[in-house]
Amino acid sequence: MNPTDRLDRYTAALRFAERQVARLIEKHPDFFPIYTVQGRWHHAGQLWTDWTGGFLAGMMWQFHRRTGDACWRERAEHYSRLLEHRQHDRNVHDLGFIFLNTYRPWYQLTGDPRLHAVLIQAGRTLAMRFQERGQYLCSFIGPESLFIDIMMNVPLILYAANETGDEELRRVAVAHCRTTRERIVRPDGSTAHEGIFDTGTGEFLRESTHQGLSAHSAWARGLAWSLYGYSQVYELSGLEEFREVAERNAGYWLSHLPEDGVPYWDFDADLTQPPPYGAQKESSAGAIAASGLLHLAQQTPSPEQAEVYRGAALRTLDALVSPDYLADSTPDWEGILKHGVYHTEKQLGVDESVMWGEFFLVEALTRAVTLPGGMR
Repeated sequence: MNPTDRLDRYTAALRFAERQVARLIEKHPDFFPIYTVQGRWHHAGQLWTDWTGGFLAGMMWQFHRRTGDACWRERAEHYSRLLEHRQHDRNVHDLGFIFLNTYRPWYQLTGDPRLHAVLIQAGRTLAMRFQERGQYLCSFIGPESLFIDIMMNVPLILYAANETGDEELRRVAVAHCRTTRERIVRPDGSTAHEGIFDTGTGEFLRESTHQGLSAHSAWARGLAWSLYGYSQVYELSGLEEFREVAERNAGYWLSHLPEDGVPYWDFDADLTQPPPYGAQKESSAGAIAASGLLHLAQQTPSPEQAEVYRGAALRTLDALVSPDYLADSTPDWEGILKHGVYHTEKQLGVDESVMWGEFFLVEALTRAVTLPGGMR
């Protein structure tokens, strides 16, 4: 696809995303959905855990920052305020998802110290999950559990450390990243979903999973979380050891990606079998990785490698804005991006729109159309 056509397609997709988010909040005000059922957001059903509010509000901030539309800023502020109380939420490991996508862009825009205080408190709250025995932040499952997903949330602790000069926060964040690297990022760059520890001794016991095919498989979204998370940690810490992990993750990702650039839900899935456990695409993982690869392309010291990352990201985005994945030609579909997966084992949001898929698609497309060299 030539750069002009790509710019037109990506811009049209972003406009469609704006229309879908506007439709959602008009139809279901002050509601934070997680996944669709047959393409519709408002439904009964299990949440598993409440972790996605920052993605809806975060899209509004991205729309405002790209377009300057004051209406999107007003909406973004309103939906961000609805999340403010969660700065003290000790029941989830997802405070980075919630606050980095909402209060950070709000604070960057205004410099309001009250917003800054919310960000710092959220970072301190997340740091309370740290297990000294084992040196990791525990997941919402329990003190024995480390999730790869936390790599996307630990940047909040590093942000708070950088803003306050709190070396204890930095120690916690860096220790978690190193433990994750040593325990559930594998030598080939793939990742386990979960690591289980002995809470009495801190000894690492085994790999595990809640959402992947098996404990030892390569769950696609988990790998995308790691790739993008370690690139963010490198940016905030300045420690090259973490960029090297992101590049190792990227190497596995790129060498196992299907031709269209959109992964199946688990890289070890048997593609001769039907969905959901077989040949089920996972568009949200593709969107996360595309945004992460564009981020990593800005960081790698190798111009050649940067072109590889950028080219792979654009290949994925080209697919995601096609009618196969973008819902703009699917009547009555309320989401933006089709063929996402939330939780295969629990059969939640399988082959549906998922809120993080929406967010990271918007983020990746915005990066591509606004970053220098993004459309090459």
